[in-house]
Amino acid sequence: MERSEGLQSLQQSLSGLPQWASERILQQINQLTRYEPVIGIMGKTGSGKSSLCNALFSGDVSPVSDVEACTRKPLRFRLQLGKRFMTIMDLPGVGESKLRDAEYAALYRKKLPRLDLVLWLIKADDRALAVDEHFYHQVIGESYRHKVLFVISQADKAEPTSCGEHLSTEQKQNISRKICQLHELFQPVNPVCAVSVRLQWGLQVMAERMICCLPREASSPVTLQLSAPLRTDAVNKKARDDFGETVGSVLDTVSSMPLIPAPVRTIIQTVRDTVVSVARAIWNFFF
Repeated sequence: MERSEGLQSLQQSLSGLPQWASERILQQINQLTRYEPVIGIMGKTGSGKSSLCNALFSGDVSPVSDVEACTRKPLRFRLQLGKRFMTIMDLPGVGESKLRDAEYAALYRKKLPRLDLVLWLIKADDRALAVDEHFYHQVIGESYRHKVLFVISQADKAEPTSCGEHLSTEQKQNISRKICQLHELFQPVNPVCAVSVRLQWGLQVMAERMICCLPREASSPVTLQLSAPLRTDAVNKKARDDFGETVGSVLDTVSSMPLIPAPVRTIIQTVRDTVVSVARAIWNFFF
C-alpha cells in the first residue's frame, strides 16, 4: 500500500459524510502528513552537536544558511528522506560576552515560537553552567521550558576518562550525579538525557525521550528521519498514537466549525473513533 492507498482507506472511513466535508477533512490530514518539524540545537563550541545530529538522523543534510565559522546567526540544515523534510537549527551558544548574550536572547525569543523542540547540549565535563542557567530561566522562561530537552553529551569524557569501549561504573555514577545536578539547576520539564556518540551509548533512550517531548504533529515526521536502530518499538508506537490523535483533532476542529450543519456534526462525532483507528493502522504507509 502506498500513500494514495492510505488516503483512500481514510476516505472510506469517512464515506458517511457529505463529499465536501470528507474532502475538507482529508485535505487537512494530507497537510498533517507533510508537516516539516524544526528542531533547535544549542551547546557551547565542542559540545558535539554535529556528531550527535549525524548519529540521530539518517536523511541527507544540506545547509540552507551561511555556515561560516563563528557566525552569530542560526545555521539551518534541511534533512531530506525521500520527499519528506525536517530542519535542524543550530543556535548560537551563550557565554561569549554580555553583548553577544543580549543579541542571542533577542534571537531566541524570536525563534522559539517556531521550534518544535530544543536540544540543549552540555558536555559531561563542563562545570561552568552559570550562564546556561541564567539564560534558561530568564530567556526560555516558563513559556517554552516544555520545548527543551537537556542532553549531557560526550558521556565518555566523564571522569575518570579512559579509552575503553564501554563506560566504567565510576563514569556512570558521575553521569548520574551530573543528571541530578542539572535537574537541581534547571528544574527541567523533561528528563535529562546522557549520550556518547563515540560509544553509541544512550542514543536509543534519547530518541525515545525526544519523540515524547515533541508536539504530536511533529513526532511522526521526526521518527521518519531517525537512524534505523533508533526507530524502536516504543518510538514507533508513540508516533503512531500521536498521528491518530492529531487525525482525531482534525475531525474535532471541523466538527466545531460554526457553519457545520448539525446532522453532519453528528456523523463526524460518530465516525471519529473509527477514523482514528484507521489512521493508526495505516500510519506506516505515510511514515
